[in-house]
Amino acid sequence: MTKVLLTGGSGFIAAHILDQLLAASHTVITTVRSQSKADAITAAYPSQSASGALTVAIVPDIAQPNAFDNVLQTHGANLEVVLHTASPFHFKFSDPKTELIDPALIGTTSILKAITKFSPSVKRVVVTSSFAAIINEAHVSDPTTIFNEKSWNPVTIDDIHRNPATAYRVSKTLAEKAAWEFVSDPSNNAKFDLVTINPPMVFGPVVHHLATLEAINTSNERIVHAIKGKWREEIPPTGQAYIWVDVRDVATAHVKAGLGLVEGVSGKRLFVVSGWFSNSEIAGVLRKNFPEDGDKLPEEGVKGGKLPDEDKRFGYDNSETTRLLGIEWIGLEKSIVDTVRSLKKVEGSA
Repeated sequence: MTKVLLTGGSGFIAAHILDQLLAASHTVITTVRSQSKADAITAAYPSQSASGALTVAIVPDIAQPNAFDNVLQTHGANLEVVLHTASPFHFKFSDPKTELIDPALIGTTSILKAITKFSPSVKRVVVTSSFAAIINEAHVSDPTTIFNEKSWNPVTIDDIHRNPATAYRVSKTLAEKAAWEFVSDPSNNAKFDLVTINPPMVFGPVVHHLATLEAINTSNERIVHAIKGKWREEIPPTGQAYIWVDVRDVATAHVKAGLGLVEGVSGKRLFVVSGWFSNSEIAGVLRKNFPEDGDKLPEEGVKGGKLPDEDKRFGYDNSETTRLLGIEWIGLEKSIVDTVRSLKKVEGSA
């Protein structure tokens, strides 16, 4: 079995990665920001915590330059794989530099430096990046633009005050570029190789012991709004990212790539995409599968949330990623239904 460090273990994607790793009997050290988050994870996996298969370490602020040094010094012996998911994804900030850019950028470089200094046994690092580091806002309505694994968002630090979405995209772009620059610079003496995972909007069920409807992850927030009646009169715009993927597939991509379960991914960006979606389509899935909530859901014919016509939206091609990973992507209806069922469990336990 493999010894893995998973950062940001209480996050939406990381919680599913953790579940898959422990189910396969790997040894996992995971980091969280607070003791309460650590306690929640430990309580959810009592046997693994007792046996030493799971260790939860607290890293209160990943924006500190040496944030991960202590974790790697303490747990780095015989560590083989690092899955770095810890990075903020939200639009509720007042200062994008300190609340988005610094945690994403410094968090990424600090863990790479810590691995190099304290854990030379690490063979591979997987960094959770995003479609945010691929998309070009100037071309979202251009059908001749085909985003793929080689596409890069041209944003710079000077763009962080344009709007919240752009600030987030800057954070992911700079962090991913910093990771690739780190491993390509011989002076850093990195002995590991790098893979990045670049998902667009991520939907899917929440891990029950970590979730509250008030603090739901940003991607699933629209689904919470829909089932709580906020879409009743008008379905909101879908946004510029019209592509999506299920969280369980994103977790599988991390595990497959990180643990070497598939070949040919070393040095690759993996663009994990299931397909197109729109808020209008999500509303249709909800009406079909949850008729008991009909008094809260938008009725057939309620305007808004449509996908732009093909001649008014970008294209995408993630065929290389699909070939390398061999994942049969979960479909939108199953993802949305499973998400709502998980949210109803959270609401029922509140």
